[in-house]
Amino acid sequence: MVARRFVVRQGPAAGGSGEGEAEEHEVEYDTDHGIDILRFQIFSLTSVPPDLQKIVVEADGSVVDDGTDLESLSERLRVVVISEGEGEDAAAAEAARAQEKSDEELARMLQAEEEALLLQQYSVRNDGGEVFRQRVEPYMNQVLMYEDPARQEAARKTVPIHELEEKALVSLAKEGNFHPSKAEENHAFLLQLLFWFKQSFRWVNAAPCDSCGRETSNVGMGNPLPSEIEFGASRVELYRCNHCSSITRFPRYNDPHKLLQTRRGRCGEWANCFTFYCRAFGYEARLALDFADHVWTECFSNLYGRWMHLDPCEGVYDYPLLYEKGWNKKLDYVIAISKDGVHDVTKRYTRKWHEVLSRRTITSEETISAVLSSITRKYRTGLSTGALSVIESRDKEESEELSKAAYLEVETTLSLPGRLSGSVEWRKARSELGQADSLSCSSCPVRKCVDAHVSNIYEALSALLSHFCDRKVPKERIIEVFHALKMMMLNLKDANFKSRRATLDKKTQQLFEDICSFIERLFAAVSLKAELGTDGHQSVTVVGNPINSSLALPVVLDAVDEILSNYKNNIFCTEGNQFPRGNRLCSGSVLASREQLPIGIATAAFDGIHSSKWEEPDGAKGCWLIYKMPDGQTCELDSYDLMSANDAPERDPMHWVLEGSADGGSTWNTIDTRSSEIFETRFFRKTFTVDKRCKANTFRFRFLCVRESHSNPRFQIGSIDLYGRTV
Repeated sequence: MVARRFVVRQGPAAGGSGEGEAEEHEVEYDTDHGIDILRFQIFSLTSVPPDLQKIVVEADGSVVDDGTDLESLSERLRVVVISEGEGEDAAAAEAARAQEKSDEELARMLQAEEEALLLQQYSVRNDGGEVFRQRVEPYMNQVLMYEDPARQEAARKTVPIHELEEKALVSLAKEGNFHPSKAEENHAFLLQLLFWFKQSFRWVNAAPCDSCGRETSNVGMGNPLPSEIEFGASRVELYRCNHCSSITRFPRYNDPHKLLQTRRGRCGEWANCFTFYCRAFGYEARLALDFADHVWTECFSNLYGRWMHLDPCEGVYDYPLLYEKGWNKKLDYVIAISKDGVHDVTKRYTRKWHEVLSRRTITSEETISAVLSSITRKYRTGLSTGALSVIESRDKEESEELSKAAYLEVETTLSLPGRLSGSVEWRKARSELGQADSLSCSSCPVRKCVDAHVSNIYEALSALLSHFCDRKVPKERIIEVFHALKMMMLNLKDANFKSRRATLDKKTQQLFEDICSFIERLFAAVSLKAELGTDGHQSVTVVGNPINSSLALPVVLDAVDEILSNYKNNIFCTEGNQFPRGNRLCSGSVLASREQLPIGIATAAFDGIHSSKWEEPDGAKGCWLIYKMPDGQTCELDSYDLMSANDAPERDPMHWVLEGSADGGSTWNTIDTRSSEIFETRFFRKTFTVDKRCKANTFRFRFLCVRESHSNPRFQIGSIDLYGRTV
């Protein structure tokens, strides 16, 4: 990596007159990031889209392209806007070149594939596929355990079903989908089941001491006990405590029902148990066995109409190139195993099929196909004609999909991480660390903020605070009211989301009597209503779609917590610095330079929830975020709040520029500049009044540097709130 500083001058459009003073911008850049990131940085400064940029070296007039040595480049550059027609011609030419290259690469791959198949004839075992069969068929007994109704019922009882259903529906609502189809609901629930499992199952590097719970060291293998063999533990690892010298046994159980109790293991136990959970909830699921020593899950997605990759150890889904591209794994065989048979799905997980073929030396491809077909026919005996027809139709579609998959282009905008599960030493020994440490995307979609409820909650709480201030209500009384609000909202949040209800005690009713209009306004913002029972007790329950309350309750709880903290620390509302306050902008669209998948996306900064954040994996030395008003609205921004995220203060923004545009982002005016800003603690809110008022329909934050950018590549922000009046 070489750190460079370029001075970029924005020149006239190609074919333009060249009149007028050119703007100059400084760009700090790491050459390892490649020219695409440089183009995005220039875009954030100049608003010239990457595909319309012609970057010229001012010293000699040469054009910067993919083949340019960015380390030796002189520092003064000029970016010229390519005209639309010229841009289309250039794009067409580039596409043609890419296609030629793709065709050439495909021809080389096919040639290498033929050579690998030829060599395979002389290197494979001539045993009729018996060794291959012995690697695969024993797993059929394991997956058939998933079909026991009693075991499935036991598995479902260990899952917080209502909580995951709510999270699934909330995840859809945050995308603007408040009325999902059954397929969408099922898909979203499956993902929440994956995330829950990732948090509830424990990875074992070295089993902790059974006697004192402290660290141990492996001392070899032991003979399994009858009680261990009963649950499929044919292997038992032994560990000696580094402190008390006690011996701890770590049986490697294969019985998924037993794993519901132990809830620990390595990738074999994780994938075994998670695939069992998937079957318990009715998903078509199968175990994916990687002969290069890994196991994961595949589920058939009715939403996508295809099989989908899920890795419970990593908490990752639908990224089948994770192992080859992220972990640098040298794959050979990936076999999917279910009650309905076995399938060779290796092509789903590679874009280097010709290289994979050279490593498939157990038996010939024809023998592999024959062995798998033989096993599959055996376990499909007894299926009805209708059921068999459905399965065979799906098999045919998958076969066609896999025949194309290995020759598809690799998605270059997606950064796949190295392995995250297991100790660093263990991962390093397996050469699975990879180059990246997280899943991220450098080609982000425009995302819609679903945050009208946030603005409504802030408006309601702001009105209540103003009421208290105007009437000089004592601090102690204010704290008492907000504490009662918090307890009530917590009770509602902890209840089943479909039938939320909380009964108010007499003290709370008395506290709310004098401010009932403000409380009703807050209830409406959270999709709640008050009801008076026949016994004279007042209760609060949801109104309308219960997911509206699911979205709003975390927001109001965080806001109330912040208000309580402010009062307890004698931070009172002052003009321009009150939190919360009215006129918060909402329902806009957001585009970011890059984002962390799946939880650090750009809209997370606008959802009103403290624990969420926008994270930019390469944003420490520069990143940007554009916010566009909805429905063509125009706004005069007067202030904005930024809140630090939950951890890693070195990732906090320190220097930034806020710009506004009245023409959707074609031209920009600076409306606020900040430098050397420090967020003193986590979840620390800072309010900024803009230096220059202007009417705009689009706003852009250019975050120039984080608190510590030398050893840290990341940027993050907990929340962004924009305040102003639409005009």
